[in-house]
Amino acid sequence: MAFLIAKVSLKHMSWPAHRTEQRPWTAQNGRGTRVGVVPEQVAVSIPARIAELDFAAKRTISASEAALIAVTHLEAGQGQYSPPLREFLLRGEAVASSRIEHIDAGWRAFSKAFGGAASRPEAQSQVCAVRALAGLVETAATGRITEASLLSAHRVLIAPEWEKAGRYRTVQTWIGGSDYTPLNALYVPPPPELVPELMADLLAFVARGDVPILVQAAIAHAQFVSIHPFVSGNGRIGRALVSAVLRRRGLTDRVTVPLSSVMLADTSRYFAQLAAYRAGAAEEFVLYLTLAAVYASEGAIDSARTLTTLPRQWRDRARPRAASADEALLANLLDHPILTIAGANALTTTTDSATYRALERLVEAGILEVVSDSKRNRIWAATDILAELDALNAAIGRRTTAGLS
Repeated sequence: MAFLIAKVSLKHMSWPAHRTEQRPWTAQNGRGTRVGVVPEQVAVSIPARIAELDFAAKRTISASEAALIAVTHLEAGQGQYSPPLREFLLRGEAVASSRIEHIDAGWRAFSKAFGGAASRPEAQSQVCAVRALAGLVETAATGRITEASLLSAHRVLIAPEWEKAGRYRTVQTWIGGSDYTPLNALYVPPPPELVPELMADLLAFVARGDVPILVQAAIAHAQFVSIHPFVSGNGRIGRALVSAVLRRRGLTDRVTVPLSSVMLADTSRYFAQLAAYRAGAAEEFVLYLTLAAVYASEGAIDSARTLTTLPRQWRDRARPRAASADEALLANLLDHPILTIAGANALTTTTDSATYRALERLVEAGILEVVSDSKRNRIWAATDILAELDALNAAIGRRTTAGLS
């Protein structure tokens, strides 16, 4: 793995704050009449163009270096600890990002949806988040992050809401306050007619190679969610953009740093840091993200070590016969923690009945759990791996609380 550590410009300058403009407001679909007062104008926030700006950082240099070391340690040790860590962290990051938006079905419902069974909308949404993140990171590995790749990721993310998927918004949106008008909103992003040019400017910034990697990732995320280019899904795509920048710049090659677990641990702090960025305190947000990368990488390394101990524990509990279907399943369970009968058969290369018996023995041993008992689509999940996903979030949360306090 090779990546460039760019020098941080120390010349004196401040990052530009968003400016505010008054724009005419018209109630959409007549909904504004439900809340009494309807504003004639709304104060929108308009981010500065950043494509060619230099970032002046003084306090973030040592934090950036520590973060680079932590992420590099996680990436370099991935093969040593466990090849399945790649999928483990990808799923963990996407699900934690969904939880920030209060989309949480639990790991068992997620496993059911991931296996293809009918499940709750929240579980389906979390599965879409995994696929959107994976797709965006994969395309970033080519060396480019494009408008097309962002729109594609958004299309995957909100596939159930097909009429909004993969398109920039054409209406004014806002965050917080009433569902009907932007009165008392926490944040009103730029009007829709400015979104295409602001996104083009952001993508030009993301394409640069002379900005420190974590600085670029942090500012790209804060700028993206401030532009708020979509009607929905902005937070999840914006957090996926961080992982995509790290992959494009070569800092990561196999792992996804579970940064959303840090943000989830204290969402109030995370949103406050975004507000500070909009006021011109970009350095504060960069420092926040670099520290998050340290906590997330350290927690992920601990989880990787735990994962490598599981196969031996499973064999001790199940005591499979040599060359049996049970042994074949256990040997592949880290790579395939969610199983259908078709997937299990592919691993055991035996008959359905033999595979079913092996799966049932692993259920009796407490290694697998049936998460969908449908006759058409029975699904099993490895309980220890599901538990470790929750443990990873909790461990990163403890690091975050201790470190950021």
